[in-house]
Amino acid sequence: MRTSSAIVVAIVAAALGAYGYSLLAPAKLAHTEHAEHAEKKPNDHVEQDEHGADRIRISDVKLAAAGVTLAEAAGATLTDTLAFNGILRANQEAVVQVTPRFPGVVKSILKRIGDKVARDDLLAAIESNQSLTVYELKAPIAGTVIERQISLGEYASEQKPAFVVADLSTIWVDLSIYRQDLRRVRINDEVLIDPDDGRGEIKGTISYMAPIGSSETQTALARVVLANPDGRLRPGLFVTARLILAARNVAVAVRRSAIQTLENRTIVFVREDGDKIEARPVETGDSDPRFVEIKAGLAAGEHYVAENSFVVKAEMGKGEAEHD
Repeated sequence: MRTSSAIVVAIVAAALGAYGYSLLAPAKLAHTEHAEHAEKKPNDHVEQDEHGADRIRISDVKLAAAGVTLAEAAGATLTDTLAFNGILRANQEAVVQVTPRFPGVVKSILKRIGDKVARDDLLAAIESNQSLTVYELKAPIAGTVIERQISLGEYASEQKPAFVVADLSTIWVDLSIYRQDLRRVRINDEVLIDPDDGRGEIKGTISYMAPIGSSETQTALARVVLANPDGRLRPGLFVTARLILAARNVAVAVRRSAIQTLENRTIVFVREDGDKIEARPVETGDSDPRFVEIKAGLAAGEHYVAENSFVVKAEMGKGEAEHD
């Protein structure tokens, strides 16, 4: 009898427990669904403007943190160019090797590599082996010491330069021209030199073309002489160059890095209403290595995402997924 009573009590308790859970479960599920819905609400949600273009809310602070930069759409000059590689060299017409007049022992050294010197500045003092008197080695020109071949106390020979002094106020830019491009390059052609230092291109003209080529590289040398008053250009560094073949002005252009494709449409991300970015469909025209002409969809004066536009594209795609 006691066993039967225990079984009945257990069955009743289980039934009551199940009934209580069924009363609590809907409330708990509703609370959970509400919380999940609140968590899924995006901060940067995608909406559409009156023309059906996608827009996303995103602050200037967030754009800056992602490395996104804006620029103003404006007119530009599109150029047909030839691209070359080159190297900066000291102007060999302003480089002087300073050689001891007599062999002897180096008694003192007053200048080192990188020092700027004026004409007749003392470079070193050498004791002549013949007369045992000390004579001075002076800078024959104003410039910069770019080489030093002697050390204190060593034997200095008249057969080897002790110093090399260069006037770096002008620099040679030696460009390698491929054989198929030689017919298109002429003396006095305008060239834009890019030292790749973030300070923009430097305009110059070709002043010399070598009469012979290199059998190893199958290129010929073209030279541009550039002024270098602030020492920006350093011999030994590589540069790129663009030879301007033709130029055409366009009313509206954007940087090439601004162009993106979204849902099979060519778009530019445009800043609107202070905190919105719109994926604006545009019609493109001609282009060059830097700019793309915009024929329709964007007006001069509007601000657009010029650099790292792929970041905005990814953010918009994420916003659409969350919105769905």
